[in-house]
Amino acid sequence: MQGGLLSILLLGFTLGIKHATEPDHVIAVSTIASRTKKLSRSSLAGVFWGLGHTATLLIIGVTAVVLGQHIPENVASALEFFVGLMLVYLGLNGLRKSRTVAGKGNHQHFHKKSFVIGVIHGLAGSAAMVLLSATNADTGSEAFQFILIFGAGTVVGMLLFTTMLGLPFLVTSRKAIPVFLMRATSLISVLYGLYYMVQTGSGFFI
Repeated sequence: MQGGLLSILLLGFTLGIKHATEPDHVIAVSTIASRTKKLSRSSLAGVFWGLGHTATLLIIGVTAVVLGQHIPENVASALEFFVGLMLVYLGLNGLRKSRTVAGKGNHQHFHKKSFVIGVIHGLAGSAAMVLLSATNADTGSEAFQFILIFGAGTVVGMLLFTTMLGLPFLVTSRKAIPVFLMRATSLISVLYGLYYMVQTGSGFFI
């Protein structure tokens, strides 16, 4: 029994790392992390995204597993569509802010925004997460452990990505590079957000 639970938790951690690198997650966090030249801020943007993502999954996921309920498909589609809207907003906002000097901004603001983005992604991904937890976990306690270790995997995965994103800024002091990166990630965010809305909107509106 213990061996089986350990295997489930190990699976959860591995899936968490993989989950963190999904395109919509990476693009959304990149719009935040690319606005600073400080490696610590870039890295912590990933950490706070993971914390927000995990907090949502714990609240919604465990509650749904304990009650034996799943998120309705139309609600899940609506939440996914909202993620697309968020990506477009982040991209447009990033393009607007790229006109100012990159690298400025409040430390706390970075973390709050990353946390909120993580919460939204947690809402959108909670339906699949709950289904996976319910399939492998026998009790609410096991579901809690699974989601918690899954969340730890997302934190580690996003921390690694945002740290790698910030590494180039350690070897340069030129402001043109972060400005270019801000604009590039923002444009990608807008385009992918529109694509994501088209893909998820069919299940939402139909």
